[in-house]
Order: sequence, then structure tokens, then C-alpha cells
Amino acid sequence: MATAISTIRNLGPATEAAFVRAGIPDAETLRALGADAAYARLLAAGERPHFIAYYVLVMALQGRPWNDCAGAEKEALRARFDALKAEAAPARRPDALEAALDALGVVPARR
Repeated sequence: MATAISTIRNLGPATEAAFVRAGIPDAETLRALGADAAYARLLAAGERPHFIAYYVLVMALQGRPWNDCAGAEKEALRARFDALKAEAAPARRPDALEAALDALGVVPARR
């Protein structure tokens, strides 16, 4: 039988609804995916990236209080979060003004 995501410590109904929209229907699926893959699915489903939400998820899947993350551990989680966010970001395309200025040689191209 499937267990509701909101039964996991630190994860409430709003988080559960976001996971369901992202195709993660229950706690068992969430645990099997792990924090990084599950968070990547949230981002792919259109959720805005938010570092606190990410580390709360990590702490939740470890059965720890959400505010039990500090120091080097939090810094490492920030690096993982930034990598997930970068992977989920669509390729940046220059806007029309930037493209025109680049064509004139006024600004260097940003890639």
C-alpha cells in the first residue's frame, strides 16, 4: 500500500502536491528516487528552485529535523543544489538587444 508523502517528517501537503504533479505519487517512490533525482523532477515539472526546500527534503529523507543542517554539510548541499538547478535551467538565449550589441561588437558574447 502506498504511503502519503506528507507522512515523512518535514514534508507537508503543499510539498506532497508538488511531488504528485512531478509524477512522484507516494513516499516509497520518493525514497527510492532519493533527494537529488526527486528534486530534479520537481524542477523539470516547473517548480521554482529554492535551496531551503531542497535541504529540507534531504533532511526529511534522512529522518532528521529540517534545521539540522549546518556548516560544511550545508555548504556541500548548496553545491549539489546549484548543480541540480544548473542542469534544469534551459539554455540561455540572448535577447534581441544583447544579440544586436554583440553583432556590433559592443559587448562580448555570453555563452
